[in-house]
Amino acid sequence: MFFVDVLETESLGNRSYLAGGTRSAVVVDPPRDIDRVITAAARRGVRIAAVAETHVHNDYVTGGLELARLTGARYLVPAGAEVAYARVAVADGDVEALDEGLGLRAVATPGHTPHHTAYVLQEAGRAVAAFTGGSLLIGTVGRPDLVEPRLTGELARAQHASAHRLADELDDGVSVLPTHGFGSFCSSSAASGGERSTVGAERAANPALVQDVETFVRELLAGLDDVPAYYAHMAPVNTEGPAPLDLTEPRRADADEIARRLAAGEWVVDLRSRVAFAAGHVAGSVNFEVAGQLATYLAWLIPWGRPVTLLAHSADDVARAQRELARVGIDRPVAAAVGSPADWIVDGARPASFRRATFAGLAAARRDGEEVVVVDVRRAAERAHGWVRGSVHLPVHEIHRRLDEVPPGTVWVHCAGGMRAAVAASVLDAAGREVVAVDDGFAAAAEAGLPLVTSPDATAA
Repeated sequence: MFFVDVLETESLGNRSYLAGGTRSAVVVDPPRDIDRVITAAARRGVRIAAVAETHVHNDYVTGGLELARLTGARYLVPAGAEVAYARVAVADGDVEALDEGLGLRAVATPGHTPHHTAYVLQEAGRAVAAFTGGSLLIGTVGRPDLVEPRLTGELARAQHASAHRLADELDDGVSVLPTHGFGSFCSSSAASGGERSTVGAERAANPALVQDVETFVRELLAGLDDVPAYYAHMAPVNTEGPAPLDLTEPRRADADEIARRLAAGEWVVDLRSRVAFAAGHVAGSVNFEVAGQLATYLAWLIPWGRPVTLLAHSADDVARAQRELARVGIDRPVAAAVGSPADWIVDGARPASFRRATFAGLAAARRDGEEVVVVDVRRAAERAHGWVRGSVHLPVHEIHRRLDEVPPGTVWVHCAGGMRAAVAASVLDAAGREVVAVDDGFAAAAEAGLPLVTSPDATAA
C-alpha cells in the first residue's frame, strides 16, 4: 500500500511530495526548509530512501542536496542537468526501488527545462501517480522561457510532446502531481483545473493535450507573463549546490542602527500589515506584509545581495519572514527589530504615514478637482483586461527603478486587491512622494464610476 503526502509552499505556489510505503519513502522536489519534510517522514514512521529532483529549479532554492546528506538518501537528479555536486544521474526509464512493491520510474519530459524529468510511482509495476514537476500541470504546463531565450520556441514544442508522452503512457486514473501551478510564476498560465487532477482529466481539457502543436505554441508564447527578477539567481545556486539553511535568530537592531542602515541605502523592511504601516512607520522603510507573497515580491524588487533589516510586530513574524526569504536565497537578515515604530525611531523623530482609500475615494477626489496621479502597479497581463483611463502603468516590480516616470502630484496607487499597491505606496513614500494607497479590489473601480479602458486596441492615455 502506498501513500502520497503533499507539502505546500503556498507563498511560492509550489508543492513538494513525500511518497512511499510502510518503511521507506521518496521526497520529490523538496523545499529548502527541509525540517518540514523530516517532520512529515517522522510522522509517517518512514525512512527517506531517495530524494528526487524533476529539474534544476528556477524559482526557489532546493533543499534536496542537504536533505540527502542528512538522511543518507540517494539524490536523484536528471542526467542532463550540469551540476557541481555528486548525485545519482537519472536517465529516461531508470527505476528507483523504494519500498516492497513500490518503484519510481523516470520519464524524460523536456520543455520546462531541457533536462526535465517526471517520475511515475509504480505499485507492483502499475502506475498510480505521476510527479510531473514543471511539465504537465493542472490545466496548463510549465513555462518554457526560463532557461535561455534562444531555446524558448524549441522548449515550447518539447513541452507539447512531453505532455502527450505522459498522456499516451499513463492510464486515465493516474494522479497528476505537479510541483508548480498553484500560483507559481513557473506556470505558463493560471491553473484552471482545481487542486487535484488525473491524466484523464488533463487529456480532456489541458491545452497541451487538446490543441495541435502550432496552436499550442502560439498561444503559450503569447500568454507568458513577467518573470521575477530573482529567478536569474536560483538555477545557478541550485547548480552549484545550496549552502545548508541557517534560521538562527538575526541580531537585534536599535533605532540608531536602523537609521544608519537607511542612510547607507540598505533596505529596511516592515513586515506589519499594510493598515498598520500606512498609519505609522519608519521614514524610508518599505512594507512587505509577512502574510502576503513576501518572498516573491521582496526578492523581485530588491537589488540582489542588498542587506536587509526586518521590522516586525513579534519575533514569530521575523522567524516566519526569515524562513520565507531563505526559500529564495535571501539567507541572512543583517538585523531585526520587534515592537512598533515608537521602538524603531530615534528620539525626536516622528513616524511617517500616508493615506489609504478605496476606488470610490479616488473617484470623489477626481470630482473634487484634486491633482490626482493614478499609478497602476499590476502586471501587463492583468492590465490588458482593462484599466483606469489616464492611469500610468508601472508594475510593482519595476516601480523602484522608474520613480522618475511618476508625474508630479499626489500619487494614488492601485493594484488588483491592495497588497501590491501597499508595497508600491511604501516605495513611493520612501522616495518622498505624497501617496495614497488604494486598498480595494479592481472591480470596485467600475462600481465607483471611474472611466475604464477595456478595448484591447485602446491606449492608456
